[in-house]
Amino acid sequence: MNHLKGIHHVTAITSSAEENYKFFTYVLGMRLVKKTVNQDDIQTYHLFFADDEGNAGTDMTFFDFPGIPKGVHGTNEIYKTSFRVPSDEAIEYWEKRFDRLEVKHTGIKEQFGKKTLSFVDFDDQNYQLISDENNKGIASGVPWKNGPIPLEYAITGLGPIFIRIAEFDYFKEMMEKVLQFKEIATENGAHLFEVGEGGNGAQVIVEKNVVLPPHRQGFGTVHHAAFRVEDRSVLDEWTNRMHSFGFQTSGFVDRFFFGSLYARVAPQILFEFATDGPGFMGDEPYETLGEKLSLPPFLEPKREQIEKLVRPIDTVRSTVNFEKEYN
Repeated sequence: MNHLKGIHHVTAITSSAEENYKFFTYVLGMRLVKKTVNQDDIQTYHLFFADDEGNAGTDMTFFDFPGIPKGVHGTNEIYKTSFRVPSDEAIEYWEKRFDRLEVKHTGIKEQFGKKTLSFVDFDDQNYQLISDENNKGIASGVPWKNGPIPLEYAITGLGPIFIRIAEFDYFKEMMEKVLQFKEIATENGAHLFEVGEGGNGAQVIVEKNVVLPPHRQGFGTVHHAAFRVEDRSVLDEWTNRMHSFGFQTSGFVDRFFFGSLYARVAPQILFEFATDGPGFMGDEPYETLGEKLSLPPFLEPKREQIEKLVRPIDTVRSTVNFEKEYN
């Protein structure tokens, strides 16, 4: 059986595609590599922020469902997303940057031997920066070369995702027997699981929580997390594997930028399995990624209708000269 390769992407919900774009572009210095719509709800933007090249394992994506209420954090939730930075020095850079830009954060902490910095955005979406200084395992991506963050400090990809779960024993068994993760460490009630080559880009941190009520999805919360598989043939293997364990799945879904499979693995926990390719440069050149409204071929005939449904957002950056911000 081909192991999962690590985290592919995390998809969350925002109250404002415009504010979301500003925060990820100008505060976090991640590159918008695709501006498209939710393929199942064409009035909803779907924005993809990633590394310089839109590599698998680097993208955080967002829906802005019209009229959705604010979410409530709780148990049975993918409740925090990590971003990888190159070093402990980079973590210190970000602490100063967040102070200057008035981004709420916890200060620098250490977990499982790695320096971390947790913070929230305007929707109280939970994030964490994690240092790759003492990291071994799956390689990260490439920092956005033309963005505002000095390359030695810039975000390069996704780190561990955090999950709170009420039925921990079930979830541990599912992670190990079905998804082939291994529990490699425990610290202060947090259980560290990893898969494939391991390291920050292939880890999930799980906490048992029976105190909080179940979370309520809305803006400020994660919609689902996706894990990497090499290609369609491996994805088909995972379809068969999930069915053999009795899970209902979506079956193969062609998302144009990658192939997908979805399964609800626990109450309110939706996992996706996604292929590494074909990627984000099939319909846009590297220089102008994310600047136009990109639609997969099956939605292209509806472009006129879609452009009336979604308000325009100016995401042109190829004409902008970002100066590197050394705090």
